[in-house]
Amino acid sequence: MKLFDSATQKMKTISPSGDQVTMYSCGITPYDASHLGHAAVFLSFDLLSRALMQEGYKVKWVRNITDVDDSILGKARSLGVHYLDLAASEIARFDRDVTALGLLAPQVEPRATSAISDILLMIQRIIDAGYGYQSGGAVYFDQSKYADFGEISHLDRKEMLAIASERGGNVEDPNKKDPLDFVLWQPSLEDEPFWDSRFGPGRPGWHIECSALAMRELGVDKIDIHGGGYDLLFPHHECEAAQSKVVTGHDFVDVWMHVGMVYLGGEKMSKSLGNLVFIGDLLADYDAGIVRASLMENHYRSHWEWNEEMLKHATERINLWRSVTSAKVDNGVSIEVCTALANDLDAPSALAIIDDAARANFDVTRAAALLGIVL
Repeated sequence: MKLFDSATQKMKTISPSGDQVTMYSCGITPYDASHLGHAAVFLSFDLLSRALMQEGYKVKWVRNITDVDDSILGKARSLGVHYLDLAASEIARFDRDVTALGLLAPQVEPRATSAISDILLMIQRIIDAGYGYQSGGAVYFDQSKYADFGEISHLDRKEMLAIASERGGNVEDPNKKDPLDFVLWQPSLEDEPFWDSRFGPGRPGWHIECSALAMRELGVDKIDIHGGGYDLLFPHHECEAAQSKVVTGHDFVDVWMHVGMVYLGGEKMSKSLGNLVFIGDLLADYDAGIVRASLMENHYRSHWEWNEEMLKHATERINLWRSVTSAKVDNGVSIEVCTALANDLDAPSALAIIDDAARANFDVTRAAALLGIVL
């Protein structure tokens, strides 16, 4: 099994220390419905988990839920509801959608609020290592002391500043020594939840939760595979890598995996722009196999534009697979599908392999199941 590693920009063979692969993928912030951009990410890790198990590995997969941060607190404030009530309703909707889409569940799905003590301990370790400082009631990571900052995203300072400004990096914060320093702990606003700490009452920053949750739930300080959407590469994963390395003394992740962006109308599909296609809406009109096949038409690392023709093509494809009347099964087809997935999750090639077998009137039920598609 080989995957493209964002940090080294090379293909790397998955090589766990034993028969278990440790995997962490960034999950939802439950303040609104999940859209196709999210589905592409979640489906990629679903396929990866299936492919690893076909390779004979056990998979321990953790996917977090960010149930306290600026987005969910702001949305709860605008709706006049408690942030945990909002989280509960959106998590329930997410669970319905991913179950209907046939996604495998991760072994563990912890919440950020479950890890406050772990987060505070990690922040103290960062301070003790000389990379954290307190200012204005908050605790920051001093990235100027970390020589390898940028090693995951390969961005220069100007690019980092621009992206951090777009993605909540608060580069204008006057309490920072440097605009690229990032928050580990912050004071809560008057109507926000807070936890007592030696740094003062407050709540965690965005990046620290994933390092703390990954180490706690996986029981290791180096993960085999970690990733999420491409938009998390910076600042989120760059900051995770830095804060984790100063605590453990070594790299946090062996392979960084990032899923390309889905566009609609020429713009990245996002809640802020409102150019969304929701998972639940598609599943109301199409069965899960068709939706899955439409998302798999593009390689997971590519950025691509969504259009309705993809559903039409996927419907024709699934109908072809289901039209086979012969009982003939070519086991070589399943082997070829596994080989394609083992080569950087090449789902488009796997789909084409199954198409050819179906046109040759072979039963492709088993091969389709490798992609999580039930015929």
